[in-house]
Amino acid sequence: MGLQQDIMTAMKTAMKAKDQTALRALRAVKSELLLAKTSGTGEDLSEADEIKLLQKLVKQRKDSAAIFLEQDRKDLALPEIDEAEVISEFLPEQLSAEEIEKVVVMTIDDIGASGMKDMGKVMGIVSKELAGQADGKSISSIVKAKLSN
Repeated sequence: MGLQQDIMTAMKTAMKAKDQTALRALRAVKSELLLAKTSGTGEDLSEADEIKLLQKLVKQRKDSAAIFLEQDRKDLALPEIDEAEVISEFLPEQLSAEEIEKVVVMTIDDIGASGMKDMGKVMGIVSKELAGQADGKSISSIVKAKLSN
């Protein structure tokens, strides 16, 4: 229940500050949490599930912003970027590319990966290890670079 409490507190703060962008983003998170809880499993969300949900919401907004920027619609892209930043505040601190690279190199050495054919194995292990601390796109690009050498 920690995330839901944090979201509610942040919503109250955003309402008092009349911050419509933050309020819109927080309402989206609250809605997704509610949908996930009432999905029929009857179980509370684990912390890992909450992090996945937040990452999904951030990714959706970043993807939308990228599409809007491709179409030269900065007026639509900026709110998406701002909302992604608000939601990102509830995620664990993200690792830098160097830190991700260290984990990828260690994993490659541990399992003896020797080419692109082993990318799936490496991605699976690294993704589990860095869950919530790095997005799949960053991990994927680093794994590709390391395995193609």
